[in-house]
Amino acid sequence: MTDRISAIVADSLEVKRRFFSQHGKDVSRAAELIAGAFKANGKLLVFGNGGSAADAQHIAGELVNRFLQHRKALPAVALTTDGGVLTCIANDSGFENVFARQIEALGTKGDVCLAISTSGTSPNVTVACEQARKQGMLVIGLLGRDGGSVAALCDLALIVPSHDTQRIQETHNLIGHIVCELVEAKLFPV
Repeated sequence: MTDRISAIVADSLEVKRRFFSQHGKDVSRAAELIAGAFKANGKLLVFGNGGSAADAQHIAGELVNRFLQHRKALPAVALTTDGGVLTCIANDSGFENVFARQIEALGTKGDVCLAISTSGTSPNVTVACEQARKQGMLVIGLLGRDGGSVAALCDLALIVPSHDTQRIQETHNLIGHIVCELVEAKLFPV
């Protein structure tokens, strides 16, 4: 078992090492875009499916409450949490619209959407990104594999080049933490 654990950890570290060696500046750019939106009284709308839905909630929670500092709350909304809204949209308008309808209702020009998809092909994430672009919002993608169809809809696509969903999610989690830390440091310098 310990050999297997060591192999899993080594694989996870290698995916992260590869990603950050190629995309560290892009992660910094994502934090700058989000911090810029907050400075201009915009908000962050975050969404994804399954584990990516949980990641969206995690990122929004760190920004609304706090990450490393006691500071003013930041306007971040996970579009994955309102069961009444989600089921109403899914039932009446189709599951592919669960995020797009919320973006239409809540999003404004100058806001940032953070779309999370390990495959980059989720239909509801794709439709949401299309809606965000129609509304003049910036779109940042936390994606996996080759970025899929969502990558082309992003102003900035952070693509973890792996085919293992768990390795992509682990890297997305680290990216989320780094972005939260950088946003906080930029907006609330110690």
